[in-house]
Amino acid sequence: MKNILIAFAIIIANFTIEAQVKTPQSSPKATVIQAVGLTDVEINYSRPSARGRAVFGNLVPFGKVWRTGANENTTISFSDDVVIDGKILKKGKYALYTVPKIESWDVLFYSTTDNWGNPAEWNEANVALKVTVKPETLSKNVETFTIGISGLDNNFAFLEMYWENSYAAVKFEVPTEKKATANIEKALAGPTAGDYFSAAQFLFQSNGDNNKALVYVNKALDMNTEKPFWYNRLKSLIQAKLGDKKGAIETAKLSLAAAEIAKNQDYIKMNKDSIEEWSKK
Repeated sequence: MKNILIAFAIIIANFTIEAQVKTPQSSPKATVIQAVGLTDVEINYSRPSARGRAVFGNLVPFGKVWRTGANENTTISFSDDVVIDGKILKKGKYALYTVPKIESWDVLFYSTTDNWGNPAEWNEANVALKVTVKPETLSKNVETFTIGISGLDNNFAFLEMYWENSYAAVKFEVPTEKKATANIEKALAGPTAGDYFSAAQFLFQSNGDNNKALVYVNKALDMNTEKPFWYNRLKSLIQAKLGDKKGAIETAKLSLAAAEIAKNQDYIKMNKDSIEEWSKK
């Protein structure tokens, strides 16, 4: 029995050693993260190498959908809607497919991204956007497939693909001016009710200046015509902490009434419990 256990332990140990062996991938993974204006772009792909093989027209046939890399889907994500060739591509994550040809490349943004390479069944309804670009011939051979983002401007950039002696690029436009203008207008308009509420909540929860927290929560209530029950709940807690139990009870009653209308059982219970507790003192 002892010998059997020893033999079993040796087998397990060998299996563990084998399971820990790591070898380099033939097409290593790469990630490109780039801010273009105020828009975040991320590309994840695997990078095959030519290794003496002819690429376009051979390894990558002309006129057929190519995974634009190796292994699982090459993906690209945009944090904002972008414009490509005058067409809007909604913000989100897409699989990047191409159809290389001698005179042109079709570049396709595909809405499903969980395929290993090409989908088992191609669905045109999943093509969120398609654009055709003219490839260029490089003077220097590129051994390993490369995707990058270059030609950076506040309002646009180029999605670039290089391999062998071919180069293809897709220009995409980003809404920098629109976002920057919105940010400027928001900043110039001053803090919102939510900003004041968050500031009051932070001061209260961090045992900060509760007199200032009360000022902030009052500003939040003044700016919000709906008087949310969670705003008054916070105000009542601040008042109680400052020793104003009478004021805290009155405010808690306002929060309770609004919570009952909203049928929020958590806030109904919390306000009732607090009113009962503060009434005893």
